[in-house]
Amino acid sequence: MRRQLRVAITFLLAAIVGMPGCSLRKSREFEFDPDFSHYHGAATEVSYPDVESVSYEEIASTRAPLTLREDTPPEFWDLKLDEAIQISLANSQVMRDLGALVLERPENARTLYDPAIEETHPRFGVEAALSAFDASFESHLFFENNDRALNNIFFGGGTRLFQQDLHSYQAQLSKRSATGGEFTLRKIIGYDFNNSPGNDDPNKPWTVQVEGEFRQPLMQGAGVDFNRIAGPDGRPGAMNGVLLARINSDISVADFEIAVRNLVNDVENSYWELYFAYRDLDSKIAARDRALETWRSINALFVTNRRGGEAEKEAQAREQYYRFEEDVQNALAGRPSDNVRTNTLRGAGGVQVTERRLRRLMGITASDGRLIRPAQEPSMARVVFDWEELLVESLNRRAELRRQKWQVKRRELELAASRNFLLPRVDAVGRYRFRGLGEHLINSERQTGRFENAYQDLTTGDFQEWQVGLEVQMPVGYRQGHASVRNAELYLNRERAILEEQEKQVVHGLTEAVAEVDRAYEVSQTSYNRRVAAKQHLDALASVYQDADENEKTRLLDLLLDAQRRLADAETAYYRGLLEYSLAIKNVHLQKGSLLDYNEIYLSEGPWPGKAHYDAARLDESRRNPTLLNYIISWPFPVSRGPVAQRIMPGVEEPNDYATPPIEMLPQPALPADPVPNSETDGAESSAIGTGVLRNATFNPAVGNAPPT
Repeated sequence: MRRQLRVAITFLLAAIVGMPGCSLRKSREFEFDPDFSHYHGAATEVSYPDVESVSYEEIASTRAPLTLREDTPPEFWDLKLDEAIQISLANSQVMRDLGALVLERPENARTLYDPAIEETHPRFGVEAALSAFDASFESHLFFENNDRALNNIFFGGGTRLFQQDLHSYQAQLSKRSATGGEFTLRKIIGYDFNNSPGNDDPNKPWTVQVEGEFRQPLMQGAGVDFNRIAGPDGRPGAMNGVLLARINSDISVADFEIAVRNLVNDVENSYWELYFAYRDLDSKIAARDRALETWRSINALFVTNRRGGEAEKEAQAREQYYRFEEDVQNALAGRPSDNVRTNTLRGAGGVQVTERRLRRLMGITASDGRLIRPAQEPSMARVVFDWEELLVESLNRRAELRRQKWQVKRRELELAASRNFLLPRVDAVGRYRFRGLGEHLINSERQTGRFENAYQDLTTGDFQEWQVGLEVQMPVGYRQGHASVRNAELYLNRERAILEEQEKQVVHGLTEAVAEVDRAYEVSQTSYNRRVAAKQHLDALASVYQDADENEKTRLLDLLLDAQRRLADAETAYYRGLLEYSLAIKNVHLQKGSLLDYNEIYLSEGPWPGKAHYDAARLDESRRNPTLLNYIISWPFPVSRGPVAQRIMPGVEEPNDYATPPIEMLPQPALPADPVPNSETDGAESSAIGTGVLRNATFNPAVGNAPPT
């Protein structure tokens, strides 16, 4: 009967497998196509990834840039340096630079998330390193049914037809200790019901085991220091302890601080570049207007064929005017330059180019119809720094040196941990076990008979086992251990050599910055005197030229035109020297590591959740009365000297004691008014800076020899 039933079931399954699924028609959707030509084109084609992108309305609504073709004066945005830095930091999820690093190498760009990314790294972060010491729970459940024929009756326990119903339940909780030991608490439940004649009672299939196990390294891998450095699973060349993970986080914080400092430095440089561009534009507009006035006077003589209005004189005056007009156009629009970081005043870009560069660093739209205008004047007070304090502060506060010192500390810890691999692996192991056997697994009521249930038999404590021993493992010669120590020593020497060279470079940069402060201050005084002298020279020549006769005007024309060029160059040199002095003071703070403090910028960590504060308070409470468990383990040596003190070393301001008595440092004179009579620009609103922006668009020079009116 059973055989017939099996045959019927077999034929039924064969019929079900042979039946079609949902359709009796042949599907053509999955036919094999022998033509592979379409794959060749699709394998290398350029395609766009299907990702969820966010469209920023501010970027999509960017207005056209301001150019020389604008016929109306723009709306000015008076901006102070502090406001520019504040806007830049508020918009700096990505630390921008002028080299477009985020486009060319985005993986190297610094962002606001980098310290947190390093802290939460799943392999090398602090939490990942601490997870090696977390408690681990494991559980196994297996069910087996064995039905076999054995040729040897011995292996069947007295029978050649062995049948068995086997269950296995196992659960364990293990924990790593700070000293490298591993402690395990395990429970094993077994169910073995079989037909072996060798069983005393086949109705007692349940067994229960509860055991505790430990493994403690005594030499290699032992100690708190080693496990904090290399981790409990550390190997030569593959260490990932909590101390090394913490150093990685500190290095990422130093990199983030350097990125913020570089951003602030670039913003300040671009701000003063824009200030110089405005001043340079104003001086060139004033020079152009003076040249225009001279051209008009010569052209009046040229039209009436009077002496002093010769064709070569008129062409000379006209050439001077168009030279200055070209300078005005370049000073307003500017030329694109290489976007590289520099700590010196370039002064090569115009107002519009420099303003767009500042907008890029500030993280705002490239154009919004307004033109940024600096509303802050550079410092003219003399600042004297104490060299000894500068030297000490620069060696202690530079973020690059602090980052490299963390690298040195990392190599020192790796060397200390590598020496541990020169020891043999000696582990003390132990196990203690309680056993129980019974017909049932558990019974809610205690039974009088023995082996009635396994848990009751377990609690009697009649069956106890233990094991204690040592495991020794050691390589002959310790080749890998010696190579690891030597490699760590070489790395340590390398990092120390780099640190020494970095300190030399910092001191060299500091000496150049301090020397530049004195040079820029003295040159600014000299350029101011030069500017005043050039102005007086031009005024004197202009007065003489107006009162001279025709013969004398012919002789004085060359001197007058040359004096106009000298005054234009002197005004540009004066503002250049003034801004070089301000940048020199900034560079001193940059070299000594206090630029962020100089701009009142401080780095702070975000708020922790309430659970973290609760855990910290509870841990601190438990540490008030610590219990020393092992007097052999030494206290861990310190790794950090504490947080960096963010403070400002104030400079000493001295009164102006310039040695030239005839000309003293006076307030900056107002910009000269427009000399062109009855022009459309006479009624334009004037300001301390940038009054001449787009003034060149208010007239069209006539073609030919006639000057514009």
